[in-house]
Amino acid sequence: MLIGHQKQWQFLRKSAETGRISHAYLFVGQAQLGKKTLAIEFVEWLLNENILGRQHPDFIFVEPQKGEIQISQIREFIRRLSFKPLISPFKAAIIDQAHCMNQEAQNCLLKTLEEPKGRAVLILITEYPETLFPTILSRCEIIKFYPVRKIEIKKYLERQGIPSKELEELVLSCMGRPGAAIDFISDPQKLENQRKAIKDLIKFSNSELSTRFQYVKDLSQAPQNLREILDIWLGYFRNVLLAMI
Repeated sequence: MLIGHQKQWQFLRKSAETGRISHAYLFVGQAQLGKKTLAIEFVEWLLNENILGRQHPDFIFVEPQKGEIQISQIREFIRRLSFKPLISPFKAAIIDQAHCMNQEAQNCLLKTLEEPKGRAVLILITEYPETLFPTILSRCEIIKFYPVRKIEIKKYLERQGIPSKELEELVLSCMGRPGAAIDFISDPQKLENQRKAIKDLIKFSNSELSTRFQYVKDLSQAPQNLREILDIWLGYFRNVLLAMI
């Protein structure tokens, strides 16, 4: 279910309806905004088929294996993409977390982007476009995604039956990320982990400098996801700044 991003959705549909669809798009934005959700909905609209939960002959999906997208995956992806559509007007493909492609994989993909064949639409999804080759960026139409408005996430949560007394905290905790809202509903422990991360941040930010350094050192050696902690901090400071405007 798509939450927000109606401008991006309407742009893609209008491009397809007017015959100005690009052969390659790059969806850029932080994690859990709904980039993959919109990519899948757009592909389903193009193919006029449900692609979730089935092996569609005209759809290809690539994602990291053990934290990396390797050249063998891209070679197989290119081989399948080279076939003519079997039952749909387009061949469509999604490369999720495209920043996980190693250099060999990126070089392999470049030729396909430089010399697109037939009616194929490729969507790359990334949080970190700066890790992709400039030549890849220049050959994709870049579509940026931004945090979703609070009112749209609140409407979604209301439809899920979230009690009104919990709504405001959940909306703030999502920080404009619909994927986070879905995670918090399915796994309440994730919300509790975020509460703890913010509580620790407030505590150590008011402590002595030596205590702060020790906290950061301990955090860097902890088995937990450091990037996730930093994202929580950034979201917290963003909410504080917005509250001051």
